[in-house]
Amino acid sequence: MNDQAIFQRLLALVEQYHARRKEGKFLEYLEPQALAETLDLERQAAGDWQQLFRWMEQYLDHSVKTGHPGFVNRMWSGANLPSIMGEIITAVTNTSACTYEAAPVSTLMEHYMLNSMLELVGFEEGEGQMTTGSSNGNMIAMLAARNRAGEDIKERGLGDNPQLVAFVSADAHYSLDKAANILGLGTNNLIKVSVDQRGRMRTDHLEQLLKEQLLLGKRPFFVCATLGTTVRGAYDPLPPLITLRDQYGFWLHGDGAWGGAALLDDGLRRHYLPGVEQLDSFTWDFHKMPGSNLMCNLLLFNHHKGTLRCACSAGEHSYLFREEHEDAELDTGTASLQCGRRVDSLKWFLDWKYYGREGLGARVRHYLELCEYAESRITTLPRLEMTAPRESFNVCFRFVPPQGVDSNDFNLRLRHRLFEEGVSLVGVAFIGDTLTLRLLITHPEFTRADVDQFLQSVIDMGAKLLDE
Repeated sequence: MNDQAIFQRLLALVEQYHARRKEGKFLEYLEPQALAETLDLERQAAGDWQQLFRWMEQYLDHSVKTGHPGFVNRMWSGANLPSIMGEIITAVTNTSACTYEAAPVSTLMEHYMLNSMLELVGFEEGEGQMTTGSSNGNMIAMLAARNRAGEDIKERGLGDNPQLVAFVSADAHYSLDKAANILGLGTNNLIKVSVDQRGRMRTDHLEQLLKEQLLLGKRPFFVCATLGTTVRGAYDPLPPLITLRDQYGFWLHGDGAWGGAALLDDGLRRHYLPGVEQLDSFTWDFHKMPGSNLMCNLLLFNHHKGTLRCACSAGEHSYLFREEHEDAELDTGTASLQCGRRVDSLKWFLDWKYYGREGLGARVRHYLELCEYAESRITTLPRLEMTAPRESFNVCFRFVPPQGVDSNDFNLRLRHRLFEEGVSLVGVAFIGDTLTLRLLITHPEFTRADVDQFLQSVIDMGAKLLDE
């Protein structure tokens, strides 16, 4: 096969998959051993395009259809078509986004999009970076705060400085624990602040902890506000956190990986993110509710221009970055922890230009309305119940089995059966000791009818399990 024939067959395969992504089951499930036998992974295929296409067809046949309405497990779903187009172009051109000379178009697009997001958030004299995801963004923000806490920490390490302590809510994302480990702080020095009955950080408890740590001779340097927690979708209260930041001098970071999408609508911003423009840093995943292709994350710094480059650059890299080069200021790689950087700006740019803030904001409002509807339906269905009041975009509920049946075990088996039969893939998590099913809606074309169908499928599968 020549290149033209290969591309024609490939694009036809992609087009066919995309056109049928919402049809039938969301997954043709096979047990791992059966799937491995079907794939015949040990088969040799040197120069055999037919076999390569066979593997690609099998990949599509047995992969989860994330664009299917049954996929409500994660905070993302099937990607926007403009960003899919961008991904294809990015793959074909195959370059790294670290220097202008190697990636001139993507460099300018990234600067344009980051500047647009700085303006959207309200960060003046700020800067930004695209990262591999909010886990990485949270770590870089903590890194910058750590280096600010001691001017010589970057060069000499933590040894000669007071013990640094950071604070997050008890419901914060586990990436903050990983960051504390990687940055040498120690996970014991990432202090968990209790949450209220709605899952929001208790700022009165935070202040108590701040005072306790200061009395112990330790230095509070970093607080992360979770803006849309993973399980309950709670937003830590920004105004009192900003007041404490101004009083105690720590770096206040906002993890808006999930809930940052509220920025796209003025009403949602006022309700969920009051004071966001006063944060020191903010991270947000555009591949979640806005729907760009994985991965698409931005990390923004406020009033800390030059901090990213100072925090992330180290070592001799003149072979790649040369300060005397006329385009040196445009090079994004010097402000990145990575050396090679994947081009993520094209898909982001195309989505932004095609949908615009108004279109994406309408999408986020639609998701919230569907979550409100799902909550109202669950409260009227005798077999279902909410496991926590809905805070924003997360609907936490469970099937209510008869008395004497362990609810946690039953709901876990119910969730797995829905998956194995290709009906749906729904998230599962604990709120306290209660196992909860977690409905997340990130499909632009999802409707009330889809909500009803999903909830009915849970009821039907639960009844089926009880009959067995």
